[in-house]
Amino acid sequence: MLRTLAIIPHLVGIYVRTRMEYRGAMFLAWISQGFSYAAMYAAIALIILRFDNLGGWAWPEMALLLAFHLLAYSLGAALSFTQFRDIEEKVRLGTFDAILVKPIGPWTFLAFSGLNVGYGGHVILASGLMAWSLFQVSVDWTLHAVFYFIAAIVSAAMLTAALMTMIGATALVWVRSRHLFSIFFGFWELARYPLNIFPLPLQLMMLTFAPLGFLAFIPTAVTLGKPVPILGDWAAPASLAIGPLFVLLAMAHWRHCLRNYQGAGG
Repeated sequence: MLRTLAIIPHLVGIYVRTRMEYRGAMFLAWISQGFSYAAMYAAIALIILRFDNLGGWAWPEMALLLAFHLLAYSLGAALSFTQFRDIEEKVRLGTFDAILVKPIGPWTFLAFSGLNVGYGGHVILASGLMAWSLFQVSVDWTLHAVFYFIAAIVSAAMLTAALMTMIGATALVWVRSRHLFSIFFGFWELARYPLNIFPLPLQLMMLTFAPLGFLAFIPTAVTLGKPVPILGDWAAPASLAIGPLFVLLAMAHWRHCLRNYQGAGG
């Protein structure tokens, strides 16, 4: 364990130095992504300002929801999205076999050797929007509330990384898994809006089959003291437990897929 922890900073450092060789391109990507999300958020803001609210959420509250959604996703996806999306290609070409013989766990190697610093623009935009919205909303920031808010971000980031790990790991058995990422991002798009604006069947799906309702809506609603459909008083503990729970599920799924991996030749 200590040996693995000692290797991780070197893996991250090598990848960051590689990306910094083309720092101009990286910073331009940050800026373009920032403008893309800012334009999307501006459109949502204009709609809410025109109609006063969206499902009972005023613009500052909605801004907090959007910021939480983007920040939690970015932190989790930096460790998982491109790394595990590309497992399909590694399996098809046979290059995943080389990862299995490295003196470090394959998940650790994949996650940290490809730590996606490209999400820096997401983090900056989300942090700025969150800072502004927190000053606009009315929240009693007790020590308990502060702890819950930070822990909820960590749990949501863990949920994101766990789901992407599970999707990517499926390619070890199925060879193809990118279509599952399309399904993930379909629900991810919905997760940036209040859950209560959707019909009940979709609400249930966003809390069970595709639990991205926990990514932003539930922790933000709990922080703002808004009612949470279906979960009610269980919303706060559920939002803190969902991340660790799915990490355990992802670990079991990852090990299952590794045991059943037969290589590109079948």
